[in-house]
Amino acid sequence: MMSRQPFTVADYLLTRLLQLNVTDVFQIPGDYVKHFTQALEDFDGVKTIGAVNELDATYAADAYARTRGLAAVSLQYGVSTFSALNAVAGAYVERSPIVVISACPGADMRNQTNMYGMIFHHSTGNLDADQNVYKNVTVAAETLSTSVGAAEKIDALLIAALTHRRPVYIACYKEVWGEPCPRPSATPLKAARLASEKLALENAVELAWSQITAAKKPLIFAGVEVLRFGLSKLLQKIIDASGMLYTTTTLGKTVVDEVGEQFIGTYADQASIASVITKVEEADCIISLGTILTDDYLWLMENKYPQMIQSSLGQMRVGYFQYEGVFMEDFMEALLKRFQKSKSYPLKVQAPAKPVYPEPWISNSDARWNDKPEVITYNRFFQHTMKFLLDQKMMDDIVMVYGVSSAMYVASNAMGMKQGSYISSAAWQCIGFETGAASGAQLGSGKRALTIAGDGGFMMVCQSLSTLARNNLNSVIFVMSNGVYAIEQVYVDVTAFEAGPQHKFDSFDILPKWDYMALAQAFGAKGFKVETVEELKRVLPLIKKIKSQPVLVEVCIPEKDLPQQMARLGNETLPV
Repeated sequence: MMSRQPFTVADYLLTRLLQLNVTDVFQIPGDYVKHFTQALEDFDGVKTIGAVNELDATYAADAYARTRGLAAVSLQYGVSTFSALNAVAGAYVERSPIVVISACPGADMRNQTNMYGMIFHHSTGNLDADQNVYKNVTVAAETLSTSVGAAEKIDALLIAALTHRRPVYIACYKEVWGEPCPRPSATPLKAARLASEKLALENAVELAWSQITAAKKPLIFAGVEVLRFGLSKLLQKIIDASGMLYTTTTLGKTVVDEVGEQFIGTYADQASIASVITKVEEADCIISLGTILTDDYLWLMENKYPQMIQSSLGQMRVGYFQYEGVFMEDFMEALLKRFQKSKSYPLKVQAPAKPVYPEPWISNSDARWNDKPEVITYNRFFQHTMKFLLDQKMMDDIVMVYGVSSAMYVASNAMGMKQGSYISSAAWQCIGFETGAASGAQLGSGKRALTIAGDGGFMMVCQSLSTLARNNLNSVIFVMSNGVYAIEQVYVDVTAFEAGPQHKFDSFDILPKWDYMALAQAFGAKGFKVETVEELKRVLPLIKKIKSQPVLVEVCIPEKDLPQQMARLGNETLPV
């Protein structure tokens, strides 16, 4: 008769994760963390998703958290955790709650270190280095030296991740993951409800309301925190009750369904559709909810700061007045009540007419190719791909994924997308995020991931194709193949895109030439190469039919194709 295995610290964490609908854990194996990975292997209800490297695993976990609400990645001590740091930092900046799981040298090794001065493998010599580093990119970090109190500490970490929508770090001495632990209650953990200071909230709402009601052209500016904190329905109620026009940040694109007459389009500074720029510039009161304001919005801060009401995880202010202890959900609920009670709302305003297809793509496409309609440009790619997705009624069943690239800014012009269907690294601005994130986006959402990658970004994490193939995911990676880091060159010197041999790309922006079709075959993906618009239109229906294999599409565009969205952004950065 076999003896029953004890319920361990690892089992406790996995049970808590499963209760929170985390049914996949992305993993890089290692000896220190073996007790956790072995428990994961045998744990019913949670699947191991083996990744090929740390960025692949953690980008995937980030996208999973964005679509599912929480994610977990299991990493080896030192060599693995340090490699994943960039991805965790991006999740921290962009409010994506990942549980980073690791292990470290145990009690026996620490005694040997003290006795002999040994440095164990993967260690810097400072056995607290991992936790010390991760404190900078998490809201809580713990290393458990014993199973005593482990359950309570795990619960506290998970609650912190849920409450702040940011990563947490948990490691154990290597033996502790395998030590016995009490079982958790059957009740899933919940985010802590942070209550606002009553008087501060009342003051903030009163001043905000006076600014809103005095405005002639108010505008709602919505950001990704609304989606992360589950406030999309509340935002939609505010939009409906106020009657106001609204826009979103690039990171916050699809925070609600892009439908109705009040959505003007996404605001991405000069990359925006012209009518969006006009409406933002005309606004005399901007109600900014859940936005992460980066230097993409420097013009906004320099020109509209006194007219802005900013309620987010980072701050609550009305114009120049700051308020401590006022939380976004409370502020939004109080604002909704004001709109609902006022006879002056909803306003009778209507967004400018939406661009009529083939706009906004044709007018933003690089004009030098106007006499060559067969050439694929950035904008022509989106013109035909978005039309195909709409015509085939596929928009409900996809999630689009972007790292920072020219394609991300061009795609910000798209309209009519579903809530949560646009994932990007628009704040942390990480080249390569998109390819690694594809598996997590698809597993987390249950929808097909369509990734549009720059070729430079794809080269950084191309091995992620193997993870997609290994898990039979039919994610699509479109590689915009122009042989250069186009977005980098735009910001370094946009004049390099001008015609003539005297206008050259900097050597560091020129990429090596790859055989993408051979690479697709090597990794187990289906490969397509499209060099003309007609070839793209022929391939899209073929891609739609593929069910259980990743697809890599090399989209050949001219080296000097400069979408006008990027030209406008680049010209902003020219020295005066």
